Amino acid sequence: MTTRKTPLSKRLLSGFLGVGAIVALAACAPETAEVEPAPDTAEEPAMEEPAAEDPMADEDAMAEGDTIVDIAADNEDFSTLVEAIQAAGLEEVLASDGPFTVFAPTNEAFEALPEGALEALLEPENQDVLVQVLTYHVVPAAVLSDELESGDVPTVEGSTVMIEVTDDGVMVNEAMVTEADIEASNGVLHAVDQVLLPPAADL
Repeated sequence: MTTRKTPLSKRLLSGFLGVGAIVALAACAPETAEVEPAPDTAEEPAMEEPAAEDPMADEDAMAEGDTIVDIAADNEDFSTLVEAIQAAGLEEVLASDGPFTVFAPTNEAFEALPEGALEALLEPENQDVLVQVLTYHVVPAAVLSDELESGDVPTVEGSTVMIEVTDDGVMVNEAMVTEADIEASNGVLHAVDQVLLPPAADL
């Protein structure tokens, strides 16, 4: 039976419209029976069957951690991105259920910005601009690299990014995806070698 994938356009639309406990069994020790002196017979204690594993336990544990924010924080190549997410106040959003796709600029991508641009973005008075820039990197759906299609893709910021899929790799605007499919419990990250700047951003 062939499984049909939901078209990317419908998943993006639904992304915009939308936002186990394991029971332990107590071991019962068998009661010790009094042994009569004459017959030397004793009942063997019944063997307890092991408790069945809860198949949802691992999924629940993963859902509680390993979010996009967690994974970025554990990757030293994204330390500047994490600092920017914190300065923008977007930690809670990107740790929510999502799902999201984040085109994640590496530290080198941030270093390639014009001199003083990063420092200015991290200033509290420029938080609105920083939010605008970061949300331009976020697509409201979990899209793996083999599901990406060439064309305009809407972002959480409101503008679109241009995706170009070629034999050489994936381009997002002028940025190249350098590492794809870093999966999280609430989406996926694709590392990019440039910071994406939305058309309306005033840097």
